[in-house]
Amino acid sequence: MGRSTNALLVYGYDLGGGDGDWQVQETGSFGLLDVPWWDQEDDDPSFLEAAQTRLREAGVTGVEVHTHTSRDYPAYLLTVHCTTAYRGTPKRIDFDDLTRSQLAGDWDDQLDAAMKALGLTSTQDSPGWLLASYAEL
Repeated sequence: MGRSTNALLVYGYDLGGGDGDWQVQETGSFGLLDVPWWDQEDDDPSFLEAAQTRLREAGVTGVEVHTHTSRDYPAYLLTVHCTTAYRGTPKRIDFDDLTRSQLAGDWDDQLDAAMKALGLTSTQDSPGWLLASYAEL
């Protein structure tokens, strides 16, 4: 039995996680994420739920946390834009429109506010366009 894989085109940061390394500087022993608002050992609530709650409590809007890779071992993306192409359904992308939206929306500023609210420092120089996959069962 195979898996269906969807494509995610996002603007933001790859936060890492899952069964890979975190892509932020705030890691402790054994590469675990070290932030006061989430315990990776417990994982209840999940990172996704805890991060979204943290952003909401900080008043950060327009930024979301998305999962990629798989449901069993999700990795995370911090995004201001996400387009999903589902298996078997190609999606046309208007890159000129996306660039205009990015410039008009101050997306980098929104992402910076979210990273500060989460207490995270990305290992990436800046946010950017990322293409990721998500496997469904």
